[in-house]
Amino acid sequence: AHAALAERVKLRLLCVGKLKKGPEQALCERYLERLPYRPDVVVLPDAPGKGDARKNRESAELLAKVRPSDRLIALDEGGEALTSPAFAELLSEAQRSAETLCFVIGGAYGLSQALRARADRVLSLGAVTWPHGLVRALLFEQLYRAHCLSSGHPYHKA
Repeated sequence: AHAALAERVKLRLLCVGKLKKGPEQALCERYLERLPYRPDVVVLPDAPGKGDARKNRESAELLAKVRPSDRLIALDEGGEALTSPAFAELLSEAQRSAETLCFVIGGAYGLSQALRARADRVLSLGAVTWPHGLVRALLFEQLYRAHCLSSGHPYHKA
């Protein structure tokens, strides 16, 4: 039954900035290898410039990759904090409805208001600012944890 659910998982990650070889990339791979499915990961290059101009340019490029049918989940430090079981339930709901969840991680200057407005949900992985490579690793770990919670695996300790 869990293999059938895993086959129906439709996850995309749109993010800005390529990970360099090193601990963040290794940590991302570690959690991705544990998943029974592989999210579609699209990495866009950092835009030139600084500040709001760069943020708006990167966000526009991210938005151009979002499909109209995607359920967009923006990751932003100012978003809603979910517990791991609530995050797992978000994924289970998407599986049941055959929705594609599209997670978005912005660049160094964050996400534009236009992207946040398009998002179906804005989630936070904590109130502190995380480096983008660690945000990816945290997201992949939570995807793995959600899989373990839904399949009864003892990884998650309540």
